[in-house]
Amino acid sequence: MCGLTGYWTRGGDGRGRGEMTALVLRMAGALAHRGPDGDGAWVDEDAGVALGHRRLSIVDLSPAGQQPMVSADGRLALAYNGEIYNAADLRPELEAAGIVFRGHSDTEVLLEGFALWGVVPTLRRAIGMFAFALWDRKEHRLTLGRDRLGIKPLYVADHGGTLLFASQPKGMMPHPSWRGEVDREGLAAMLRLSCLPAPRSIFKGVSQLAPGTVVRFEADGRRSEEVFWSLEEVAARGVAQARSQPARPESASLAVEHLESLLLDAVRRRLIADVPVGAFLSGGVDSSTVVALMRKVASGPVKTFSIGFAEEGWDESVHAAAVARHLGTDHRELVVSPDEVPAIVGDLPRWYDEPFADASQIPTLLVSKLARSEVTVSLSGDGGDELFAGYNRHVQGQRLWALAQRIPTAGRDLGAALIEAPSPGFWQRAVDLLPAGRRPPQAADKPAKIARLLRARSPEALYRTLVGAMPPAEVPLAGVSLAAEERWYAASAEGVDSFVDRMRLLDAKGYLPDDILTKVDRASMAHGLEARVPLLDHRVVEFAWGLPPEMLIREGQGKWLLRRVLHRHVPRALIERPKMGFGVPLAAWLRGPLRGWAEDLLDPQTMAVQGLIDPAPVRRWWLDHLAGRRDTHDRLWPVLSALSWHHHWKSAGAFAAA
Repeated sequence: MCGLTGYWTRGGDGRGRGEMTALVLRMAGALAHRGPDGDGAWVDEDAGVALGHRRLSIVDLSPAGQQPMVSADGRLALAYNGEIYNAADLRPELEAAGIVFRGHSDTEVLLEGFALWGVVPTLRRAIGMFAFALWDRKEHRLTLGRDRLGIKPLYVADHGGTLLFASQPKGMMPHPSWRGEVDREGLAAMLRLSCLPAPRSIFKGVSQLAPGTVVRFEADGRRSEEVFWSLEEVAARGVAQARSQPARPESASLAVEHLESLLLDAVRRRLIADVPVGAFLSGGVDSSTVVALMRKVASGPVKTFSIGFAEEGWDESVHAAAVARHLGTDHRELVVSPDEVPAIVGDLPRWYDEPFADASQIPTLLVSKLARSEVTVSLSGDGGDELFAGYNRHVQGQRLWALAQRIPTAGRDLGAALIEAPSPGFWQRAVDLLPAGRRPPQAADKPAKIARLLRARSPEALYRTLVGAMPPAEVPLAGVSLAAEERWYAASAEGVDSFVDRMRLLDAKGYLPDDILTKVDRASMAHGLEARVPLLDHRVVEFAWGLPPEMLIREGQGKWLLRRVLHRHVPRALIERPKMGFGVPLAAWLRGPLRGWAEDLLDPQTMAVQGLIDPAPVRRWWLDHLAGRRDTHDRLWPVLSALSWHHHWKSAGAFAAA
């Protein structure tokens, strides 16, 4: 895991080799947290190309693993971020073709594969996560690529005739051609979704590479894209396969065996490292499955890490500790005091180069810091909900959608109006009457979601209401369209027409890479920690899409098949409880330890001068929240994230050339 950056000024930019090297090293220096173990630069002075790299040493800690790396024939230069988990399988094939390796890094295997087989054929053979920049000295071609699921990030911009690229936008900012201007449509989408929907970024003219895609830039200015792996094609093929296979009594047991075998191999491959490896453990289905299988294939003790919160009803660390005791892991946990929160929140823009408002970024940052104190690699359980139908919108949403279809439109609208009739704080007060231990997480939000479901006229419309932090009409940006978020609702594939499958596809196409994986990448890299996600091994993804519906949801519970695997290793009683997610008591924090921080950002005059967001509705939300009339933290947090981000990066000079 590393950070990469670079630029190409076609035809040369007039700088000498020394100046180009110094510049790209400054760009790489902005990503030092991603690679604290060293830096490197490679320059093609005549072509105007410079590649920069920050190294987090994981496999082959020797100088032979340093980047940028040049192929044995001298033709290709590579800057790469990620891990190829089947490098040991590919290496003998390359050696048989005459390649003599200088070290044992996966970087060298990837590079020599590009040289021998070509870029796309190599990527199709690879099992892993990656983003890379590859310069072909013979063809004068720059190729950028990103892994199948979007685990690793890569941004690109064409500013003033110079092509810039980096793992995060901050890696491009030191270049003189950088132009920092806020994309207001991107900002509007972020306020709705709590993250930036790719390919948009928060900066005009800066885009994210699509997962499963390589982009080629030629010396004459031509640009071409090639998709080497398509989630839509995988989904369509898998659904067709599931429908073509008759159900047999033994099918479920065979599926459990196959899934466990796939997951064991995925976990085993992700333990390959020349540094200590551990795992995040929340005590939920996904992370517990990963740790249980890790415990089975690891050669020594397994280290696990979890975070808890002092506030009642928000501390899952007790569940993680119970699973850890059962599995016999070397477990570490940290319970966070409310007094520590302001310093953590104030530092978020430093790591997230764009506004990001999934508040679970806070515990993810904390657990990453905790893990990095003992290991350099940590396995994570992300991806299980998207693959195996684990979200409430998959299970409860399907039931409610089916029920709603039986009700005439007028009746649905009337029902929604009745649900919405009580004052905004009514449902919250009703939930507060329940004993503390019996309050479902975020239960006060459920009635409003049910009302929006009743008003929805399609699964995609339902999805839009469920994932949005605020209704489109309430986005506090005047005269800005929400076109940037449309890609989240446009994922489609032939034959993928059931409600659950459509939800899964929408999740995996947008929410997973843009929110979940972005969160994990930035949080782990903030502390120089490599996070690996075995549930998102593409072979597991392809298998999951071939499952029939009854192996996803059964008896009102999602992730049925994944749970069957877990129950082989961990008793049901330790796992089966209401889904909580990696949540934080944000509503209480905004009235408590974060009140001063939020008040400063939400000052009407400050917001007006900043000119980023309309102060009037935001101020109403804030006053309602403070008075307890309405819990508006879900609307306030994206706004606060955007304002805090803008303040930080304006001070850092990111907008100086706008």
